[in-house]
Amino acid sequence: MEKKMKHLDFIQLVITRMNANSFLLKGWTVTLVVALFALDISKTSLSFIKISFLPEFLFWVLDGYFLYQERLFRELYDDVRLKNESQIDFSMKRTSNTRKFFGAVFSKTLTLFYGALIATTAYILFRGAF
Repeated sequence: MEKKMKHLDFIQLVITRMNANSFLLKGWTVTLVVALFALDISKTSLSFIKISFLPEFLFWVLDGYFLYQERLFRELYDDVRLKNESQIDFSMKRTSNTRKFFGAVFSKTLTLFYGALIATTAYILFRGAF
């Protein structure tokens, strides 16, 4: 049972790291967008607000990747949990699926967070343009 517990601990550490990366990425996204808004306050061209769409979309996909990896490791955790002690080989291999990746990117939580951020940016852009 000791081998199984150690393997589950390894997997749980990776899951925790993916979750922490996702949390930090959300913080960096908001910080970067607010910084670009602050740079644009002194200008009337709205160029920094337009530029802020790029990191919002890129960070959305990257955050989706972390969520995708976290889900894969959760599946691996469930697989290892059901194995016998003799079958434990400390493998960290996961099976990937493109459909699952897009499911993670467009999950409810990420769509709400990044969608609200993009909608706010669009509102500020169009409000300032008129």
